Amino acid sequence: MIPSRFALSACALSAAFLLSACGSAPPGMPVAAGSTQTRGAPAEGARLQQVAAFDHQVTGVTVSTDGRVFVNFPRWSEDAPVSVAEVLPDGSTRPFPDARWNEWRNARKDELSARDRWVCVQSVVADKQGNLWVLDPAAPAQGALVPQGPKLVKIDLRTNRAVQTVAFDETIAPQGSYLNDVRFSPDGRQAYITDSGAKGALVVVDLASGQSRRVLDGHPSTQPEKEVQVKADGQVLRRTDGRGVEFAADGIALSGDGATLYWQAIKGRTLYRIPTAALADARLTPPQLAAQVQRAGDNGVADGLLIGRDGRMYVTAPEENAVKVREGNDLRILVQDARLRWPDTLSEGPDGTVYVTSSRIQDMNWYKPAQGPSLPTTLFRIVGR
Repeated sequence: MIPSRFALSACALSAAFLLSACGSAPPGMPVAAGSTQTRGAPAEGARLQQVAAFDHQVTGVTVSTDGRVFVNFPRWSEDAPVSVAEVLPDGSTRPFPDARWNEWRNARKDELSARDRWVCVQSVVADKQGNLWVLDPAAPAQGALVPQGPKLVKIDLRTNRAVQTVAFDETIAPQGSYLNDVRFSPDGRQAYITDSGAKGALVVVDLASGQSRRVLDGHPSTQPEKEVQVKADGQVLRRTDGRGVEFAADGIALSGDGATLYWQAIKGRTLYRIPTAALADARLTPPQLAAQVQRAGDNGVADGLLIGRDGRMYVTAPEENAVKVREGNDLRILVQDARLRWPDTLSEGPDGTVYVTSSRIQDMNWYKPAQGPSLPTTLFRIVGR
């Protein structure tokens, strides 16, 4: 058990935080995944509005406190010419923070340093302190890691310069890992990362010291659920060699007060949570930490997670071309649109507008060999909600 100072009721964490299962179970008790109630009708008036279109496959999006928009393009099926970009008001993009950080090419692997260039960026997240953080798992095509490539880089948005690099060695990012998404504590001291690779886990980073810990490595909550088969267009999604979608811990969200972390495997339906106080306590043994993991509900197959300032959890639903909203045990469709092929990452702008990328994973040449390596994709905002 964790020390008594961590034994907080889930209902007492924040009056504004509506996502704990308060009222549906005793405080601190797990919520059965099957208790979630899903409503299928989209919210009246909610619709997509295109922000930008790209010639390459986008995954991450984030919006800074002053409204700047950033996206990233991982090297999955092509040697993408730009990894991180700022989306300008007219929808065009520019490499960020500069051309040098974006000059890596798979074909030049033996010529360029992976420490100070984007290798295969999966996520970009702006914090509340005026910085952009770039998470680079450095595993092109989700394959072998490029040595000295896995990293989390902090860019000061006042100067557009990289000011900190947290490098991950093989104790944190072993071969087979794929660091996927990241959230930051409200005080800017901690980062929490999901690993969706061959052996799912979470990574906890002390940003002041740069020290990292790999936790819940191989724990059931971070692993794919064997009984789940991810579908697209009504059919099980499989590569040409028969493999299905096997992404482990992927989507991640942090409560507004920073007290509770949520995550989910893509090949899974179950949403999990843990007190961040437990993650911060390095004295806990793996079994003690595992004992703090709770089932928080059933999202169905989901990729991106976001807890907005309104206290609601936004959930992307790739199988349904939709974005859903969770309030307690109530899960409903917010917006559903045929253009939203594999809704991937969510971000909230300073005015409360929610942005979502459509990464079209089901249309990749991994699953559709006739598709070329370059895959056009789109960034949307949700309006009228």
